[in-house]
Amino acid sequence: MRVLVVGAGATGGYFGGRLAQAGRDVTFLVRPGRAAALRADGLRIVSPHGAATLAPRLVTADAIDGPYDVVLLAVKAYGLAGAMADLAPAVGPETMILPLLNGMRHMDLLSARFGSATVLGGVCKIAGTVDAEGRIVQLAGFHELAYGERDGTLSARTDRLDSVLRGAGFDARLTPEIEREMWEKWVMLAALGGITCLMRGSTGEVVAAPGGADFAGRFLDEVVAVVGAVGTAPGAAFLATTRAFLTEPGAGRTSSMYRDLQQGAPIEADQIIGDLLARGRAAGLDTPLLALAATHLAVYQQRLAGG
Repeated sequence: MRVLVVGAGATGGYFGGRLAQAGRDVTFLVRPGRAAALRADGLRIVSPHGAATLAPRLVTADAIDGPYDVVLLAVKAYGLAGAMADLAPAVGPETMILPLLNGMRHMDLLSARFGSATVLGGVCKIAGTVDAEGRIVQLAGFHELAYGERDGTLSARTDRLDSVLRGAGFDARLTPEIEREMWEKWVMLAALGGITCLMRGSTGEVVAAPGGADFAGRFLDEVVAVVGAVGTAPGAAFLATTRAFLTEPGAGRTSSMYRDLQQGAPIEADQIIGDLLARGRAAGLDTPLLALAATHLAVYQQRLAGG
């Protein structure tokens, strides 16, 4: 299968790089500046699972020569509109788009643009960053992709996709529960992001502060209440694990949104916090901590934009 990876940052660069390293037919859709850097230095991965330097196949939007079988979409949520315009020539009647974005708004936008049947459900779990040298650095050992049809069916096309993704140097898993897993990931991202960004510290630092563990628990409760009202409710085992994860004493866990904020970079506040808040309000829910986080992060975004 021909795979087009849209985005060669920490997520797309890592999973696409591992696929290319495993001999899959992979092309990266990149902007001209990123293409020049990758041609000069290669796609460099630094990982607990082994370092790699690759010379990937690259294409820019104006040079796409026709449909691909799979589009692995791994851009930041605020870059989705531009990415959809760039990748449109790569989408044909049989193309599968596998999005690895945060939140759920992208599913609505992709379905509206390319048709709901084209868009699979997808969840990635990886902690990574692009360092000052342009290398993709994996910060922890986990690297998982989960994917499937959103209605839970096991289809011939997802079987073919599964055969491409498995055995490529990361954990790949076809699941009939991808819709629930997408909502569960949003729960984790919104809770971890809201807690660490509001308190400007790791989970362990929050828990060590007076009232910190109670605050973290109440923030999680608000997020879960919204998801239970507007989406697919998370499972009991996931909730127990997540609560323990967020309130473990001494843990140094932070969210990617918090790390981006600390670096003065753009953040996905609208997609991870703002959209969840809006859905909760539409359902008539009172979520004061989510509202506080949304306002807090909006101040940062306005300052970043010079407003």
